[in-house]
Amino acid sequence: MNKFKLALKKIPGWAITLLLVGILYTTGLHTEAIGQVQRLLLATGLKKADVPETSSATIAEENPTAGAAEMVGSGFKITSMDGETIDFGSLKGKVVFMNIWATWCPPCIAEMPNIQHLYDQVSSDKIAFVMLSVDEGGKEKVQKFIRRKGYTFPVYMPANQLPQEFYANAIPTTFIISPEGKIVAKQEGMAEYDTPEVREYLSKLAETD
Repeated sequence: MNKFKLALKKIPGWAITLLLVGILYTTGLHTEAIGQVQRLLLATGLKKADVPETSSATIAEENPTAGAAEMVGSGFKITSMDGETIDFGSLKGKVVFMNIWATWCPPCIAEMPNIQHLYDQVSSDKIAFVMLSVDEGGKEKVQKFIRRKGYTFPVYMPANQLPQEFYANAIPTTFIISPEGKIVAKQEGMAEYDTPEVREYLSKLAETD
């Protein structure tokens, strides 16, 4: 045993680190590990999501033609984990919180717990959550991930080409869409969404319909 301990001490630190990284990548756990580290960053409160002013008057001024504009992403279709295909345009009239993510994306994994808590706090028939996975290779991987994590928010995958309005330089990217079908907030990169500001903004936006 002493010889074994002595042999371990002679192994350079960089070699042990390289071995651990190799194991994480081989087992696919590196995404989870990095995600957990980034989740700790979110817990500091330094990455809170930015939302516009939350007064009803301000929101009403930003949407003076309620019901007249075409829904952003018109013609885009999404498929639920149950296999139901939905026309994105059918969500017009609701506040839409749409998060574009993937199972291989550590920042996506990092922010998901706070999105789940936000969903638990504000979910209603006037607010629709669209957790849009852009994973390739079918929905089985996505379903397995969601079940393992115990998330209950609605998860979808694109059924056709992602509209240009939803293109972003990185994932995760989150859009908040007004009941009139207009993008009123966009956040590229991970953020903390389970905040009083975001909850109030979503609720106020839902009241203007």
